Amino acid sequence: MKIGIIGSAGRMGQALVDAIAADGQEYAGGVDKGDDLAALVGSSDVLVDFSSPHAIEANLDACVAAGKPIVIGTTGLEERHHFLIDDAARDIPVLQTGNTSLGVTMLSALVQQAARQLGEDWDIEILEMHHRHKVDAPSGTALLLGEAAASGRGIDLKQHSDRGRDGITGARNAGDIGFASLRGGSVAGDHHVIFASEHERIELVHRAETRAIFARGAVKAGVWLTRQKAGRFTMQEVLGL
Repeated sequence: MKIGIIGSAGRMGQALVDAIAADGQEYAGGVDKGDDLAALVGSSDVLVDFSSPHAIEANLDACVAAGKPIVIGTTGLEERHHFLIDDAARDIPVLQTGNTSLGVTMLSALVQQAARQLGEDWDIEILEMHHRHKVDAPSGTALLLGEAAASGRGIDLKQHSDRGRDGITGARNAGDIGFASLRGGSVAGDHHVIFASEHERIELVHRAETRAIFARGAVKAGVWLTRQKAGRFTMQEVLGL
């Protein structure tokens, strides 16, 4: 399988090249801003995108024009980006996720199950920590986990999300899903999902020790995506969850 990388000069670039080789696939090449995107898309069986939100529209347009599937691991996406992804998914297979780690994918399934089974008297808080260079907060993974919790509760995360606490904020709103972000050092990614009730607490934790886990998951997702028809897919579907 020929896998092309969009955003190859970024932090994930070399990890993806190594993961492609380790999986026995072929590295079709990589592009960054100003490079020939159309040529890479044309020579690849599937594209893996870890570039930037600003490049999403052009990347999707190129893949749709060539009829090539794309895995999008770029974080910091806004609502308009998701509309663009939905449009592209009518013509090609698209997998978009806030985290390509197989461990995080399993964690999100566990969070969804716990949120579904536990009542609203269990408060949900999501704490994440990343390296000092990360530019978006909460992390895409934290939002993915928040969406999993909201789905389990049958609520809209946008209407039940608490992302900023400073000063006298008042008591916690029942049913809200809280987020807290820490930045420092070289942390690849730590995520804690806390279910807190009276006198007891459940904590589900994932720690990323290397970016290689994201690269391995992205390659697995890319190979899987080449076997799908047009549509929008998730990492949980890759694992059959």
